[in-house]
Amino acid sequence: MQTYTRSSSGSFLSEEYIQDAFHSYLKSSLTQARIEKLLDTDVLSSAEGDLMITGPALCLYFAALRCTTNPPSVPLPRRRKNSNGTSTASTPTDLSTENCPPAFRSFLSVWARCVPPIQALTPEHQHDLARIICGLDPLTVTISEDVYGIAADLRAVAIEISQRRSFQDRYASDLQAALDGGGVPSISSSNPSPSFKASFVPPPSYEDVQHNSPSPSPTSSAYSSAQSSPNAQVINLPPQDSSPIDIIRETLYAALADVLSTHASLRALLKLDPPRAYFGSVALAILDVAWGSVREEEVTVIGVLGTSLTLTSCPTDLKPFMIELGGIAKEVRKMREEDDERVIRALQEGREPPNTLPRYERVRAVLEEGVGGRSDLERAGAGRSRSPSGRAVAFANRINALALGMTRLKAFRERQGEVFRVLAAASASGGSDG
Repeated sequence: MQTYTRSSSGSFLSEEYIQDAFHSYLKSSLTQARIEKLLDTDVLSSAEGDLMITGPALCLYFAALRCTTNPPSVPLPRRRKNSNGTSTASTPTDLSTENCPPAFRSFLSVWARCVPPIQALTPEHQHDLARIICGLDPLTVTISEDVYGIAADLRAVAIEISQRRSFQDRYASDLQAALDGGGVPSISSSNPSPSFKASFVPPPSYEDVQHNSPSPSPTSSAYSSAQSSPNAQVINLPPQDSSPIDIIRETLYAALADVLSTHASLRALLKLDPPRAYFGSVALAILDVAWGSVREEEVTVIGVLGTSLTLTSCPTDLKPFMIELGGIAKEVRKMREEDDERVIRALQEGREPPNTLPRYERVRAVLEEGVGGRSDLERAGAGRSRSPSGRAVAFANRINALALGMTRLKAFRERQGEVFRVLAAASASGGSDG
């Protein structure tokens, strides 16, 4: 591996340049994954599951394999046009810590930490890593837990990337490029149009809602309910005869208001990065609902106004979400019990309790700050190792994946505009930080 010593020029590459380079690599990564049968055509065209996470994670994986510098950096395509649109020649450029735009620095930091362990893997285990990223079982019978930890970190960065509007607006064209390429012939050679069309549709834009709709006044019922605590409601409560999706949605949105009322950092982030703040709030709301509103027996959600929803009464299309919510609830209880047992065991043995955040709190930190956030970087800087499989990050990824899936449901999308407006009002209000 070649070692470079770079001097800081005091200037950063433009975000637009980095975005263009990323999407260029993303198209080739998706195409390569299709050729290697890591992703099949149906998955790419339907954009089902967590493809918004898998695609960027694969791009980061392939970039790590190509990396030849120490410290790790990313070779960028040459710029073909300058800022005024005229053609220009440029020297090869690497994305490094010295020239990385601040908005992407945490992504680069986590990715760079993953490069050495990825390159140290055998080719067989590198392929297994790619399979794990795609949700496939590894081919190797015995594989190190470290590989799962690397996959969790790459997917965590991918989740952060997937929340950027610039990514969402261009992802459909990335998927279409992979469908059109990959050396897979068209079903009908006489038809010049692609045989498969990417059906990915970006989620509603927070900014569009803000610009096109008036915000609720401080005297409106929606605004007032968003400020109440501890039983805040973001929007009107569902009637007693609500549909199953209403119960899940309104329970989640009620918890979302509680999250905002107790996290000043998220309220502040609503002004700086609304999509990230909204997604972080939804993920934390899922965690809170899983802990306080889900009974594991038959997976029952205890909704607002005492309404309940059981797995057996849930429509078929919602059952996967209910099952996953029940699984998360079970893991949360197990996690908190293990955290408590660790402290009790230390006290019984006359030792100081572990000087690290309990795993439950680490999960909350990742959901709130994102991987590469302040807490994550402080742990890395202090040399504190995480569990071999990065269990806290992996579990946060699981919650984030559920949040992505649920917020893409039609019933959620229909009400997101109203929720966005209420959240904007909440960001202008104070509250107690939890």
